[in-house]
Amino acid sequence: MRLFVVLALFTALVAALPVVAEPPAKVLAPYTRPTNIAHRGASADAPEHTIAAYELALKHGADFVEPDLQMTKDGVLVCMHDTTLERTTDVAKVFPDRATEVKGKKTWPVADFTLAEIAKLDAGSWKGAKFAGARVPTFQQMIDTVKGKAGIIPETKAPEVYGKRGLNMEKELMAVLRANKLDAPNADPKTPVVIQSFSAESLKALRNDHACKLPLVYLFGAGDWSAEKLKGVKEFADGIAPNKAVVLARPGLVTDAHALGMSVTVWTFRTGQTGKFDSVKAEMTHFLRELKVDAVFTDNPDQFPRG
Repeated sequence: MRLFVVLALFTALVAALPVVAEPPAKVLAPYTRPTNIAHRGASADAPEHTIAAYELALKHGADFVEPDLQMTKDGVLVCMHDTTLERTTDVAKVFPDRATEVKGKKTWPVADFTLAEIAKLDAGSWKGAKFAGARVPTFQQMIDTVKGKAGIIPETKAPEVYGKRGLNMEKELMAVLRANKLDAPNADPKTPVVIQSFSAESLKALRNDHACKLPLVYLFGAGDWSAEKLKGVKEFADGIAPNKAVVLARPGLVTDAHALGMSVTVWTFRTGQTGKFDSVKAEMTHFLRELKVDAVFTDNPDQFPRG
């Protein structure tokens, strides 16, 4: 009986103790918590790189919104993934005679058109009739939509393509950020800015030629990304952004990058492409909590696991 009383008292004491919350996951700068990046906006539910997609990303609680950047013939940065217009606009209908033929295929390069011409294109109907009339936004219009509400993580897309035409994407990017007082770390705490690119030369140009102090992230896909190779990336970037297949093949990549003080941002998480996982939320949870990545790019920011 005495033992029973002691056990009962012990059980009551344990039950009365305060519940200690699980400590928040540690992440590396520039992130302050496991981070939800809306890939091309909330692109699962709205046409990618439109104001509708960016607004929906904010509604879904994205920490950062991603604009891919292209340049018009007259040197204006616009938000679009492809270097050509035909996949996500009605350019073939509006400008049927302006195509360039490449290997027997008609294509309409962004850099062949002025901003005024691109502004005439419908960038929403391909996603659904309710998005008819959506336009290709300029980078400035994207900033006007997101600033003060979330971070911005622009990508210099195919900068070498534009360099051959005498267009300097890095210079224009910094000019736009400067005009919006977003060109320095912590310039606007509500709108942190991180710049990303698959082009090492673009990131080097930003750092060395344009005195960019903002965090830089290097994107890459397949390859042998050893700890030694990462040391080379560390010379021009603050973080890495591998695709998820690379991380699954070698989870130690995350540990190696963190040991060098480099953040790890992984792409791309979307419904219908989750592999062995039951849902995109479960997939993101695995990468964030088990593999300890710092941030994820997702088409489904509303499915990001919080808490």
